[in-house]
Parts: sequence; C-alpha cells; structure tokens
Amino acid sequence: MLEAIRRTISLLRQKQVLHKLGVAISVTVIGIACYVLYHMLRGIDTNEVIEAIKSTETRQIVLAALFVTAGYFTLTFYDLFAVRAIGRSDIPYRVNALAAFTSYSIGHNVGASVFTGGAVRYRIYSSWGLNAIDVAKICFLAGLTFWLGNAAVLGLGIAYHPEAASSIDQLPPWLNRAVAVAIILALVGYVVWVWSQPRAVGRGPWSVLLPGGPLTLLQIAIGIVDLSFCALAMYVLVPDEPNLGFVVVAVIFVSATLLGFASHSPGGLGVFDAAMLVGLWQMDREDLLAGMLLFRLLYYIAPFVISVILLTFREVILGARSKRLRQAALKLDPGPRPEAAYVRERSDTGA
Repeated sequence: MLEAIRRTISLLRQKQVLHKLGVAISVTVIGIACYVLYHMLRGIDTNEVIEAIKSTETRQIVLAALFVTAGYFTLTFYDLFAVRAIGRSDIPYRVNALAAFTSYSIGHNVGASVFTGGAVRYRIYSSWGLNAIDVAKICFLAGLTFWLGNAAVLGLGIAYHPEAASSIDQLPPWLNRAVAVAIILALVGYVVWVWSQPRAVGRGPWSVLLPGGPLTLLQIAIGIVDLSFCALAMYVLVPDEPNLGFVVVAVIFVSATLLGFASHSPGGLGVFDAAMLVGLWQMDREDLLAGMLLFRLLYYIAPFVISVILLTFREVILGARSKRLRQAALKLDPGPRPEAAYVRERSDTGA
C-alpha cells in the first residue's frame, strides 16, 4: 500500500501534476478572495478608516507592538530548534535569531516564503559551513514546528468554539467540531508515532531524523506560543464592540493566516483580509479595517524594513572583513610582481 502511494506521488511529480494543482489552488483562493473583498469593501468610507486609525489609542498600538515583538522572538526558536536537530549545536543563537527573523519577515512580505525564506537562510548559514541540503532540512523542521503549532491551535480552538470557524468555511458547527477532534487525534497519533521509535523521512543525504516525542511536544509548544502572541496583537487592535472573546478572534486569525499562506500571495494580501472581514462580520467594517492595517504595519512592514537594514549592514560588514583579509594575505605573501621585475631588468640593462 505504501509503495503504491510512493509510486503515485512519484508519477504525479514527474508529470508536474502537484505543481499545477498547487498553482490552480492558489489562483482559485486569490480569485475568491478578490471577489469577496470587492463585495465587502463596497461602500467603505476611506475617511472613516483614517479616522479610526487616528483614534486608536497609543496604548493599544504599543501593546500590539510588544506582542508582535514577542511573536518574532518566539520565531527565533524555530531555527534554534531545527539547527540543533540536525546536529549543529556550534552555531550560536544570534545567528539562528538573525536567520529566523530575516527569513520569515522577508518571506511573509515577498511571498513564496519556502523559496525566499530558504534563500535568506542559505545566505546566512552558508558562512557557517552549511550546504543547501542542510538549509533545506532546517526549513523543513522549522516548517514542521509551524504546522504542528497551527494544528494544535486550530484543533483546540475550533473544538472549543466551532462557530468561529463556521463564519469562514460556512460549515455547520458540529462538522467543524468533528474536524477539530480529528485534527487533535491526528496530532496525538503523530506524537505517539515519533515517541515509539526513531523516525526519519527522505532518502540518502536528504534524510531527516524527526524529533522524538518530548521534542515534538516542545515543537508544538513553540508553535502555540508564537501564534498566541500574533493573535493577541490582532485581538488588541480589533474593535472592542462587540466583544467576541480572544478564542474566537484567535481561531479566525489563524484560519485567515493559513488561507493567506496557501495563496502564496505576499503577506497573504487580499486573502487574509477577506477571511478576517468575513469571519468578524459582526464588527464595524471601517474600525476592523483600521485594526488590520495597523497590524500589517506592525507585523509585516516594520519587520521587513528592519530585516532589509540588518542584511544590508551584514553584507557591508562581511565585505569589509573580506577586503581586510585579502589585504593582510597580500602583505604576508605578496607573490611575484612581474611589473617590478620588468623595471629592474630594464634598469640593469641600461634600457
């Protein structure tokens, strides 16, 4: 059975069916989101949105910024965990933190985060002797932490409040709760599976040893904390009335984030916004839109600018260091200098 599944997947890859299917899903999600946004934003008063942004209390913005900072701080442990998991404990935390922060913030904004984030990680980790396969393993393990955290948050959140998911997927609450329970059971089954004995995926040099049971629980905890901080940042910025509660906002926020991620659009632009507007339909649209714009500024734009500055400084510093090393090497071993020898020869011959 497993061999038949492997052959089927291999055939689909050869025919590029999976790639075409992924593109079709992304285009479909973006198209639906644009249609929904067009209808949701009709009649929106831009002046009211601007006034809602201006009327947002400084305390709310500062608190949301602190939650965003805490979320990105938690993201650094994605890379720390992944790098340690592949056996490179010699790489210091500051390098893991830089790689995680810059790769995620740039990947979130540029889109196709698997490739853009991977390219940023490779640029940073290659200076520590890691090759493309090592970086691919880090990306896989960091992504696994992300998805395990999402599965835990969505499973627990929807099981507790299935109506929150119903506002987005339009499915009956009992069906959403059943799906949530299935997600939780699958998560428990995965933990038991990796706990029972060492498990690996991939073949040859691409083989990755999956974290065991205790480490998988740590992965889930990291993912939950990260998403909780991000959801808290959004919760602080959305309108106070009606007060739907943190769990409802968190479930809708995580669902919208995953839809945006599936679309591969930069920052989930359009898709994330449409899902939030549909999920939180009870709130005033202008006030909600103002909160979402502030969230984008804090979670997407500001970290992106900081990442570009950090990477630019890093390249300048590395370039200057490399130049100094070359100059030092020339002083120690200047080597043959044909021009000087030619001048001496002409002088000796009286030319």
